[in-house]
Amino acid sequence: MKKAVILLSGGLDSTTCLAYAKSKNFDCYALSFNYGQRHQAELNAAKSIAAHFNAEHKIFDLNMHQFAGSALTDIVMDIPAYNENASAIPTTYVPARNTVFLSIALAWAEVLKAKDIFIGVSAIDYSGYPDCRPEYIKAFQHLANLATKVGVEEGGIEIHTPLINLSKAETINLGLQLGINYAMTVSCYQASEHGHACGKCDSCTFRKKGFSALKANDPTLYQV
Repeated sequence: MKKAVILLSGGLDSTTCLAYAKSKNFDCYALSFNYGQRHQAELNAAKSIAAHFNAEHKIFDLNMHQFAGSALTDIVMDIPAYNENASAIPTTYVPARNTVFLSIALAWAEVLKAKDIFIGVSAIDYSGYPDCRPEYIKAFQHLANLATKVGVEEGGIEIHTPLINLSKAETINLGLQLGINYAMTVSCYQASEHGHACGKCDSCTFRKKGFSALKANDPTLYQV
């Protein structure tokens, strides 16, 4: 089996990516990050999800809270409620997060002799983060094959983004077809210790709209 590194946050999208990679017969290695986010519920979910899919799981400690600058890592900043008319990149953007995460995934892939990396970015139902766009992934793909031994001597590495052109409803539909129980996942930016979602942030709103558009049962536990 070919090896693949899967970026796994514990949320809906990354879990769908893991299930998708498994369905394509990859031997999956799940990589999560403890980067100073507001809660540990998503990491707890990631552990359970990786175990469910029989994927080796590594949690990399990377305290991006040291840089602050994001509502996801700075508790002084408020998590904004979803605003469908917003045009600016929201304060929940974590500076250079996907570049940092993909770089570490790239390093682990080389150690594992894996030539495939999966990341659950989407450019459809998303908050406008610049590092979720197809042109960003294309640029990082180019960098990956310039900057690594596997890129120079061993045929290169591929960054897979199976959800990038899918709406949230389409992503959920794909996951349900793959047998995912989305009750395992935590997507909320400010979930409680037990993983209960706020129901108001961008991530919660896109998730709720996805289940609603699909007319599928939403198993998310919301804060009262």
